[in-house]
Amino acid sequence: MYGDEATVRKILTELGDTWAVVGLSNNRQRAAYGVAEVLQHFGKRVVPVHPKAETVHGERGYASLADIPFDVDVVDVFVNSELAGPVADEAVAKGARAVWFQLGVVDEEAYGRTRAAGLEMVMDRCPAIEIPRLG
Repeated sequence: MYGDEATVRKILTELGDTWAVVGLSNNRQRAAYGVAEVLQHFGKRVVPVHPKAETVHGERGYASLADIPFDVDVVDVFVNSELAGPVADEAVAKGARAVWFQLGVVDEEAYGRTRAAGLEMVMDRCPAIEIPRLG
């Protein structure tokens, strides 16, 4: 398990409410779309990060994390495991406080690098499943 219950709770409740969602577009069939909607419902500001830089759920999108002109607290990653490590490195460079790899996204080396850089991290879990459990 990459992210115990205490870490999950900390990311969802203590580390800030601005979430960059990497892989979020206007494609309603993609999991990122629904997860972002749940995060917004629970008070998170969701910033779409996708090459198309589309506005999603009323928030302006950006082509990359580096393009976001303000601080990001959590980077939620909806790309496949082979691409996730570089995104985690970008999150560290951006100054994020945490990285969250979605269900099925696992990169043990990226986890180690991200934790060594001082960020909290969860892998292979979904915040839209976890946040309602917090009560």
